[in-house]
Amino acid sequence: MELIQSFSVDHTRIVPGIFTSRVDSLGEYRVTTYDIRLKKPNREPVIDVAAMHSLEHIIATCLRNDPDWKDEVVYWGPMGCLTGFYLILKGERTPQELYPLMHKAFSAVEDAQEVPGAAPVNCGHYLMHNLEMAKWYAREFVTYLEENKNNSDIFEYPRTERLVTDDGQHFFDS
Repeated sequence: MELIQSFSVDHTRIVPGIFTSRVDSLGEYRVTTYDIRLKKPNREPVIDVAAMHSLEHIIATCLRNDPDWKDEVVYWGPMGCLTGFYLILKGERTPQELYPLMHKAFSAVEDAQEVPGAAPVNCGHYLMHNLEMAKWYAREFVTYLEENKNNSDIFEYPRTERLVTDDGQHFFDS
C-alpha cells in the first residue's frame, strides 16, 4: 500500500505552524488542505479534547463568517492526534498568505463569551466543551505565531526520506 502524503512529514521534527498538507484537483477546481499545527507531535502534551472541541466550534464560526474568506472555506476540523487542525480551502495559497487569517481566527477566541453551537440541537456532544482552556490554547498559539512569523520553519514541513527498494518496498526507522 502506498504511504499517504501526510505520513511523509517528519513528525519528530515538525513544529507548530501553518503548512500546506496537500493540493488536489477536483475537475476544474483545486482545493488545498492545510495543517494548522498547535503542538509538537510526540513531544508535548496534546490539546485537551474539550478545549479542542470548543476551538473547532469557535474558529469554524469565525472562518465561515469572515467576509474575505467565507466563500473559500470547505472544512475546518481537528486532527485525530489532537495536535492541530485541518483547514481545506478552495484554490491554492501559500501558508504565509494564511498567517493573517489564522492569527485573526485564533485571536478571536479570546473575545468569545460562549461556544457557538454548544447546544443539544446543534452539537453531537454539547457538554464536552471547555471555553477557558480553548482561550488558553488560542493565546499560546497566537503568541507563538507572533514570535515566529519570520521563521520559515512554521511554514515548511520537514520531510522524511524513505529508502525504497527496486520492488517498491518502503523502509522506516524503528
